This record gives sequence, structure tokens and C-alpha cells, in this order.
Amino acid sequence: MKLNVTDAALKWFKDDVELESGDKVRFFVQIYGDSAVREGYSLAFTLDRDDRKKAVEYEKDGIEFYVNETDVWFFDDHDLSVEYDEDKDEVVFNYIGQKKRQA
Repeated sequence: MKLNVTDAALKWFKDDVELESGDKVRFFVQIYGDSAVREGYSLAFTLDRDDRKKAVEYEKDGIEFYVNETDVWFFDDHDLSVEYDEDKDEVVFNYIGQKKRQA
């Protein structure tokens, strides 16, 4: 699994969440909602400095983004691209290489 944060998403994190160099963002699984890879589960983020159990990380402008070992199962062998949706003015999660879920 690979993790990527686009420049536009990074700008959103800096402007809206007020992140700066040295901050750490953990992406984690929630047991409600839906995603393109898991029905009944969705992805969220939190500021978390305890990255000792990280499995995947991505650093940009001194800000570290990561996923812990306990949440890797959620991605079902897909990469995660964190992107910015200008219309919604929020970050969105794009699962690269995902299999289409049957409706």
C-alpha cells in the first residue's frame, strides 16, 4: 500500500486544520459510513503524534501522514491518494487500483 497527499489537499490541511511542519496526521477506520473499498466502514483522520505503530507513511513539507498497522486491512491492497475536492471544499479519499463494488 502506498499513501499520497496531493498539493491541493496539503494546502487544505494547512489552511483549514492549521497544520504546520512537525505535525502528524493519522488516517484511521471508522465503523460506520461507506467507502469504495469497504461497505459499512469509512476513513477519517486525526492529529496524533504517536506514530510508533505506523505501517505506511508519507511526508510533505514537514507534515507526516500515516496509517497504523491495525488499519491496513481496510484498504484491501489499494493505494490511498488524499485529494482536495474544490466543490465540496474538503479532502476526499481516492483508492487507487480499487475493484468496483457491486451495488
